[in-house]
Amino acid sequence: MTNELLIGVIGAGGRGAVAHYAHNPQDGVRLVAGADTDPAALERFRGVLGADTFVTADYRELLARPEIGAVFVATPDHLHEEHAVAALKAGKHVYLEKPMAITVTGCDRILRTAMECGRRLYVGHNMRHMTVIQKMKEIIDSGRIGEVKAGWCRHFIAYGGDAYFKDWHADRARSTSLLLQKGAHDIDILHWLCGGFSRRVTAVGGLTVYDRITDRHDPSERGFAGWSDANWPPLSQTGLNPVMDVEDISMMLMELDNGVFASYQQCHYTPDAWRNYTVIGTEGRIENLGDNPGECMVALWNKRGAYKPQGDEQFPIAAVGGSHGGADPAIVAEFVRFAREGGATTTSPIAARNSVAAGYCAAHSLRNGSVPVDVPPVDAKVAEYFAG
Repeated sequence: MTNELLIGVIGAGGRGAVAHYAHNPQDGVRLVAGADTDPAALERFRGVLGADTFVTADYRELLARPEIGAVFVATPDHLHEEHAVAALKAGKHVYLEKPMAITVTGCDRILRTAMECGRRLYVGHNMRHMTVIQKMKEIIDSGRIGEVKAGWCRHFIAYGGDAYFKDWHADRARSTSLLLQKGAHDIDILHWLCGGFSRRVTAVGGLTVYDRITDRHDPSERGFAGWSDANWPPLSQTGLNPVMDVEDISMMLMELDNGVFASYQQCHYTPDAWRNYTVIGTEGRIENLGDNPGECMVALWNKRGAYKPQGDEQFPIAAVGGSHGGADPAIVAEFVRFAREGGATTTSPIAARNSVAAGYCAAHSLRNGSVPVDVPPVDAKVAEYFAG
């Protein structure tokens, strides 16, 4: 078949499952190879795709296969830079899971490599494809709230102790901070909705609950990060990571390059789980009430008066199929089209870099007395290349 796209997956287990949305042989798109250091993950990968699927523990063997035109990189965050750079240098188009990397210099190295190699780089900020976020963006762009002046996000993470304090996420050497790792999504959305990038940040936070838990798994073991209703209240958690030096609560302030002010708050021991965004303009404000399609809505306040819990106008968000509220199949479909044809995309490598840069600088601020930190801009030549 002409324009057939053969895809490999580096990090075939865990989040690598998102790549399965790309497998569509009828349309000439096939997953044909997987790399992972976990033999069980490779066995599952081959079990889904067929016995003739190439699997390996060494990602370099996957990249050496000339028939592979694109790869998904879905490994732990501290490996993103190494794997993305190697894939780009091997001539592959790359879908890179967020965050792009765990340092600003790592992100910039990936961007420069993509530019120098002429390969297509796509970063998996799937929240830009969530229908509730797209509705908020649509309302803002329509002018219904006037000129945007402020935005904030409150992120309640009920599964924090399960998903982020039992494995590598809890180790700043592998994640930098959860302001970067987990917050990269929300910072990117705040940037997108508010129309600018952070130029200065400051933050406060600390490890306030999970450090009181003494039960830790052995360093040679892999912590179990699955959800369990038994792990409540938070201090009842067991089997936490032996290295735990990231914060379980963080709050950052952002001054954007377009004059907008924004804030982001993240807590990993709340009983409920959702993200709540508010964007305020010169003529009104919007807020999402819930974030699960079919059960949430966007509310618009644009009339003066007493507080109305449901706003002056409501925009219900219809149910949609697919993981992450339908965002995963949508973002993978966009990547496949982009890898084959190029063109404009909803996500942006420059925006992905800037979300990491803001989170990275905020972590530095948090750990150094909340000193304001200027966020370094992207190299002008690189920015011009990706804008084109």
